[in-house]
Amino acid sequence: MTRTAFFISDGTGITAETLGRSLLAQFEKVEIRMITKPYIDSTDKAQALVEIITATAARDGEQPIIIDTIVDVAIRKVITRAPGFKIDIFSTFLAPLEEELATHSTYTVGRTHSIGRDDVYMNRIDSVHFALDNDDGARTHQYDKADIILVGVSRCGKTPTSLYLALQFGIRAANYPFTEDDLDDDGTLKLPRALAPYRHKLFGLTIDARRLSAIRNERRPNSRYCSLDQCLQEIQQAEALYRQMHIPYIDTTRFSIEEISTRMIAEAGLQRRFSPR
Repeated sequence: MTRTAFFISDGTGITAETLGRSLLAQFEKVEIRMITKPYIDSTDKAQALVEIITATAARDGEQPIIIDTIVDVAIRKVITRAPGFKIDIFSTFLAPLEEELATHSTYTVGRTHSIGRDDVYMNRIDSVHFALDNDDGARTHQYDKADIILVGVSRCGKTPTSLYLALQFGIRAANYPFTEDDLDDDGTLKLPRALAPYRHKLFGLTIDARRLSAIRNERRPNSRYCSLDQCLQEIQQAEALYRQMHIPYIDTTRFSIEEISTRMIAEAGLQRRFSPR
């Protein structure tokens, strides 16, 4: 079964898409083609979209699913003319909240994802800059300012996780890749000198060797770097170091960045500087 879902907003569409994807992910047996339509901020745009939805319904032979966060009443009225199963997020949840809080909503377009408070916005920017400046062990002298330092072998997910922590939670995350320079004379991985003073900030990442080999092969095909034996050896050494130094770690193989980050925050007891957007 294939259905089409439209996520519609007069703002960025992030809220409609995020909630819509979360809901539709529960239906694994249904193949859903997802279409996001942000900035539907005029009745003309709404009418043009209604025509697209109508054509889609005719093509599919099934009514599309319409999930929207339209604030403007006139625009919402146009959207209701489209053939589809409609979920109006704001009207569904705001009306009961208005009754409970005994006040009317401001119904402001884009309020969730606007810049808002300057301190929150600047914190987000500063945290992202910190993650970029301290990527792959680039500036180990700034580790005293880090909230957390991600460690692990090359290409196990440190960089995207660091950036996600910064962007979504304002957490200053550095990351350090284990390399051959960190091996002892007997070939054993030792804790790098730059990390020793910050053991309490370390959090390890590991990954399945076959998955790591496939990822590395896209970067340097047919090299020792991507060979299964090399990947397996590096992962075993990293995990041995985690256990020896009592460094908490997580396997990134089957977890999304969102899951890795939230588990990391919970286990490390990190303080979020703001909520995810």
